Amino acid sequence: MSVEATGTRARRTRSNGERSRHAVLSAAPAEATVHGLQGLTIGMLADKLGMSKSSLHALFGSKEELELAIIEQARLVYDEQIVQPALQESDPLKKLLALCENWLSFVERDIFPGGCFFAAANSEYDTRPGAVRDQLVLLYSRWTELVNAVVVESQEAGRLSGEQSPQDLTFQVLAILRQANDMYLLYQDASHIETGRTIVRRLLGIDVHAGR
Repeated sequence: MSVEATGTRARRTRSNGERSRHAVLSAAPAEATVHGLQGLTIGMLADKLGMSKSSLHALFGSKEELELAIIEQARLVYDEQIVQPALQESDPLKKLLALCENWLSFVERDIFPGGCFFAAANSEYDTRPGAVRDQLVLLYSRWTELVNAVVVESQEAGRLSGEQSPQDLTFQVLAILRQANDMYLLYQDASHIETGRTIVRRLLGIDVHAGR
């Protein structure tokens, strides 16, 4: 076989592997919100996608590597659908409101059937030491820091009251989002998402009757 043919076959193999990996990671975050990262086995994903277990093992190597890849895929989805659209807002208060609204809308639209991926994963791994927990801590810290930074920006611009510290206000905002997610999932009732919207707007000093 020629060097050229060998190179072509190698590229085709890599391309097939990349497509398979993409297919797995496109489906896995949603499944993880239902079954948990621990409960989401390579065999379960193989059955769902019509792939062999050996193929999945070849793509990820280990269960931990698979879990870390799923977390990164979920981060990319959140960045695309929640964070980046909000950051397009020039007004800091509108930016903060957009972060909250995009997050609530993401849950409400059932993008992932088990609600917020990170709320589920954080609860699952909060007492489990290791690389997966470390990555979840890192990403949640970045999310908290982002919200806090926009709160600070809004206060410094005079768009948000400075009566509360940025840290306290950030804590309250994130607690409201988490509670809305949990209540929505538990009762399967979207009114809890709407309640979350109303409370966030009230907390930020926005007229709750002015529309979204």
